[in-house]
Amino acid sequence: MKKIGVLFGMENSFPGALVENINARNLDGIQAEFVQTGAVHLDKAPGYSVIVDRISHDVPFYRAFLKHAAINGAVIINNPFWWSADDKFFNYTLAAKLGVAVPATVILPHKQLPAGTTDRSLRNLEFPLDWDNVFAYVGEHGFLKPVDGGGWRDVHHVHNREEFFRAYDQSRDLCMMYQRAVEFTEYFRCYVVAQKHVRIMAYDPRMPHAERYVQNPPAYSKKLLRRVEQDALKLCRALGYDLNTVEFAVEDGIPYAIDFMNPAPDADLHSVGAENFEWIVEQVADLAIAKAKAAPQHPELLWSAFLGAEAAAAKAAPKKRKAKKKSKAAAAKPRRADRTVAVVESAAAVAPAEAVEPVVALETAPAVDEAQPIDAAEALEEAIELKLMKTHKQRS
Repeated sequence: MKKIGVLFGMENSFPGALVENINARNLDGIQAEFVQTGAVHLDKAPGYSVIVDRISHDVPFYRAFLKHAAINGAVIINNPFWWSADDKFFNYTLAAKLGVAVPATVILPHKQLPAGTTDRSLRNLEFPLDWDNVFAYVGEHGFLKPVDGGGWRDVHHVHNREEFFRAYDQSRDLCMMYQRAVEFTEYFRCYVVAQKHVRIMAYDPRMPHAERYVQNPPAYSKKLLRRVEQDALKLCRALGYDLNTVEFAVEDGIPYAIDFMNPAPDADLHSVGAENFEWIVEQVADLAIAKAKAAPQHPELLWSAFLGAEAAAAKAAPKKRKAKKKSKAAAAKPRRADRTVAVVESAAAVAPAEAVEPVVALETAPAVDEAQPIDAAEALEEAIELKLMKTHKQRS
C-alpha cells in the first residue's frame, strides 16, 4: 500500500478535504492519511510514498523529518531541500532574469546585529549606508518586508522616509527588503499546481484577510490574463515548485510579480471561497496521486540531486538530443545577443494559451505547451546553479 501523508498545522479545512478526496476515489494500492510521527530514527524510513507539506516552514523538526523521508524515497510536495535554500530576494532576481516584471527592490543590512555577531563581523559593510541612493532607486512609497517571511508578518507599508525609518527601527535582526509600492488597478493571486495548471483569482490585499478574494470580479483583458498565466508558469517552473501561489499587481497594464514564494499557500475554505477551494483540493489530490504512482524515488546521493538538478538535467537530455537532429539551416539561425530576451524565451517559454472569459475564479486554460527544449533546460540549469551556490554558502 502506498501512503500519501498530509503534514499540517493550525489549518482545518484543506487537510481533511484532501485526504477525503483521495480516499473517495478508491484507488487500488493508494491511501491518504494525516502524517503521524514521533522521534525519527536514522535507520527507519517514515513509510510514506508522498507527503504534502503544509507546515515545515514553521517547524524545523518537520523540515528535518521531511528531508529524511526524501532520502528514503518519499516524494515531498514541495521539495524541502529547494524550499530551504530559497528566499524572496533570490526570487525577485530570478524573475527579473526571466523577463517577468518586478518592482525596484533592495536588500538591506540588519538593523540590529544578528545573534552571535559584533561590529567586527560586519567590517565589509558600507558605513554609513547610502540611504539617498536607496530612495532614489526605490522611491519613498514602498513596502519593507523580510527576505524570508510570510503571512504578512513584519511587513510595513511606508509613504515617506520618516515612516520608513520608524519601520526599519522595528525590524530587529531580521534581514529586510525595501520594494517600490505598485500603484495597482488590478491584483491577482494565482494557484499554480504541477507547474502546468493555473487558476487566476481576483484579489485585494488591502481588504481584511477573510475578504481579499474578490467574489464578483469585473471583466479583465484576455491579453492581461494570458500574460499573468504565462508569467506564473515561468516562475514556478524555474523555481521547481509543484504547488505555489503567485501574486501580481497590475500598474499601467503591466503585471508586476509581488509574491511567489508560497509553497504552502492559503487553501482555507473560509478565505478562498467554495469554488477556489474545490479546485485546489482536486488539483492537489491529482498531483499527490500521480506522485504516489511514480514513487518511490531514490535520487543519487548528491546535494544537487536532492535539489532536483539531476532530474531536471535528465528530463532535458532527450530534448537536447532531439534538437541536435534539426537541419543545418535551422541550426544556423542567429542567436539573440540580448541574454535577457533569451532567458525570457527559455524557462518560461510557454506558447500563448487560449484566452478565456473571466469567471469568478478567472480560471485559464490548463493545457500549455512545454518550454522550448534547449533554452528551457539552460534557464532551469541557471536557476539551479544559483540555488546551489546560495545553499553551499549557507552550509559553509
